[in-house]
Amino acid sequence: MKSNQLTAMIFAAGLGTRLKPFTLSAPKALFPVNGKPLLQRNIEYLKGFGISRFVVNVHHFADKITEFLEQNNNFGVEILISDETNELLETGGGLLKAKDLLSNSSFLVMNSDILTDLDIHKLVDFHFENNPLVTLAVSDRESTRKLLFNQENQLCGWKDLRNNQSIIANSDFNKELAFSGIHVISPDFFDKNTFEGKFSIMKSYLELMKSEQILGFQHSAKLLDVGKPDSAELAEKMFK
Repeated sequence: MKSNQLTAMIFAAGLGTRLKPFTLSAPKALFPVNGKPLLQRNIEYLKGFGISRFVVNVHHFADKITEFLEQNNNFGVEILISDETNELLETGGGLLKAKDLLSNSSFLVMNSDILTDLDIHKLVDFHFENNPLVTLAVSDRESTRKLLFNQENQLCGWKDLRNNQSIIANSDFNKELAFSGIHVISPDFFDKNTFEGKFSIMKSYLELMKSEQILGFQHSAKLLDVGKPDSAELAEKMFK
């Protein structure tokens, strides 16, 4: 399967509290970097790899996102809206709500506030060559939370460096890497997942890693979480 056959889901429902005061009157996904909103940047970025079908979830100032997409003719791609206006469901719950909008083959998921030049073709090729339940894009960069992997790139655990909390399924890990906010997920995830309602997708992954193959795809691409104002300033230098 090639990248251009994938559906991509962009998480755009978050409150964006770290980006106040901008998010007091607009959604985080419309935060501009060099005059271009994050959501537009990521649609165009993924479109550059041939992806033409998108699902975007909305909650905070949902109408502003739908209006923005309509005004720009969806940037020439198909975009389906997963409406979480009534309740913000976090990443896991948001994914479950969007299930019927996603294709019945593997799909890509990306956070709207991530900017990167990661080669999506390589990530997708890795996923289909290894056929895990989930492939997580990861890199060796500074982060308060790290995912733990063994020599075979299998997810073994998670560690929070701020309070030294950890969840470990296999002590055979030798790599601590930061999640890049981009993942490729097999549709089998929906049958294997045991959580419901409002939950983080990572919570499900940390449970499923005990019985399923969840792999890390390590990369050295440029990547920035545009979650707070100082990151936004850096983003303007890194992404023109």
